[in-house]
Amino acid sequence: MLAKIDEQVKNNPVVLYMKGTPQMPSCGFSSRTAAALVETGEKFAFVNVLADQGIYQFLPKYQDWPTFPQLYIDGELQGGCDITLELAESGELKALMAAANAKVDQA
Repeated sequence: MLAKIDEQVKNNPVVLYMKGTPQMPSCGFSSRTAAALVETGEKFAFVNVLADQGIYQFLPKYQDWPTFPQLYIDGELQGGCDITLELAESGELKALMAAANAKVDQA
């Protein structure tokens, strides 16, 4: 299962592990995080951890981050809801996402 998570993180420039989906979030933290990503206008992938019990169980062990949501940009854990909202407020979130997406677009 950790290999599957590693593949998702490395094969998506921006991936959000969340409870629910951006359109139908299942918790307030996931809702606010997904909304911040949507507001950037940048592309991102998401994984509904409630739909895959293996990911739900093993993701906290992947980068030793115990809670959801978890945002990865360019293969690196950025953090959860609070950190994502801080990045969005500073404008850094859009810049990080754009840079990660640009690498894929150039490939």
